Amino acid sequence: MKRFPGALAADKRRLVCRAGVALAAVCAALLTACADMQGITTSARLRDADALGLPTTQASDANAQSAPDLFPAADWWKAFGDPQLDRLVEQALSDNPSLHAAAARVIKAQSAVGIVRADDWPQFNGELNAQRMQFQKNYIYPPPYGGSQFNMGTLQLNGGWELDFFGKHSGAIAAAIGQARATEAERDAARVLLAANVVRAYIQWARIEDQRVVAERMLAQRQQILQLVHDRLQAGLDTQMEVRQNEAGRADSRVQMTALAQQADTTRNALAALLGQPRLPDDVVAPHLAGFKTLALPTELSADWLGRRADIVAARWRVEAAEGNVQVAKAQFYPNINLAGVIGLQSLGLSNWLKGGSLEWNVGPAVRLPIFEGGRLRANLRGQTADVDAAIEDYNATVIDAMRDTADQAQAVKSLGEQREQQEQALTAAEGAYAIAQDRYRVGLGAYLNVLFAESTVLAERRQMVDLQAQALMAQASLAQALGGGWRPSPAPTVGDHDNREKTAARN
Repeated sequence: MKRFPGALAADKRRLVCRAGVALAAVCAALLTACADMQGITTSARLRDADALGLPTTQASDANAQSAPDLFPAADWWKAFGDPQLDRLVEQALSDNPSLHAAAARVIKAQSAVGIVRADDWPQFNGELNAQRMQFQKNYIYPPPYGGSQFNMGTLQLNGGWELDFFGKHSGAIAAAIGQARATEAERDAARVLLAANVVRAYIQWARIEDQRVVAERMLAQRQQILQLVHDRLQAGLDTQMEVRQNEAGRADSRVQMTALAQQADTTRNALAALLGQPRLPDDVVAPHLAGFKTLALPTELSADWLGRRADIVAARWRVEAAEGNVQVAKAQFYPNINLAGVIGLQSLGLSNWLKGGSLEWNVGPAVRLPIFEGGRLRANLRGQTADVDAAIEDYNATVIDAMRDTADQAQAVKSLGEQREQQEQALTAAEGAYAIAQDRYRVGLGAYLNVLFAESTVLAERRQMVDLQAQALMAQASLAQALGGGWRPSPAPTVGDHDNREKTAARN
């Protein structure tokens, strides 16, 4: 049958329409198939204040009014009342090489945010190329070009913009910001730890110095006892056995003095290393425990404590970074849409290079759609999701360990306070017995050897008291660290204000 031209045109239009519908259906099916993310989800859950048993409100109005005092101040060590300690801590925070390295890591992480953020904006680059070329005679170039030499010039501006319809760039920026904020928090956690270590080393030095005072008196007393035993031996009141026993006691005291001197040198070296120096400054004098005041620290936790420890906040930002990477992995299932263009001048022969006829340009979109990639995208998403689970469990572990540390230090502060009270009673009783022995010796009712023996008991109790005083002060410092060390988090940045933060940091 003969078909009219109009009918043939209509048939062609119907065929084209059907082909377009079929192509659209195929594209939709491919898009749906490529975006198959079913069954890939996170399983870990962050433990919040309720799960940890932390109260979210203050117990009373009085407590609410004192809420700012629930955590130590940023310079909590000043409450010990030792200006020399304050100076040493400040020097450590400014000169310690480890803190400088941590600060460098922060700058690197912040620069990574700028690098990732740049991908969210159009990219342009220019090209200038002038060269002389020999065209092949036996190839595609016709005469007179083949076998001849010509100058070629190119001046172009290339541009491209990857459109972020599916959250790839925003996820990458969120991940980079999370990493940067975690690095900042880790740097601050290192500062808190360094300050606490300086305080503990300083208290340890004071303990050793106080122990040396007691040990010097004990050595002198042992020497007196030994001299009296020698006198009693000559009088026939003691034997050589008593002499040897007291000689051993004197030797023990000398060993203790030598050990304390070595411990003092080691502690000073450790303190100097914390300050970032090979040795302590010459004007630093040995401290004593009597110069320390007692810190007033809380022993109860509330929900906002989770945000007052830099290590916990750092772990939380690691979770944010991992979730941003999951968003990037999901965006890879969808089409990648780019706008690209070129405009410039190109000519054969430099004399025509800058003329209007040398103008060339092109512009248009480019779409890349994953169709078959052997399961790579699902495997990548599964791996990024596992990173989120790992980061969440690391956060939970950090919180639990921090709660254990805080509970241990709070219990240590309480227990050592009770031990000190009991030790004070024991020392008071020993000093009373020593006073009675002195009184009896003065009226001729006792020997001076009994006075020295009573003093030995006093010195032993004083040694124990020195240790308990130092342990109590160290426990207070450790509790201050466990409660966050006075750290306060800075406001969390958004994707849009990160550049402003970098500019502010640069100005400062």
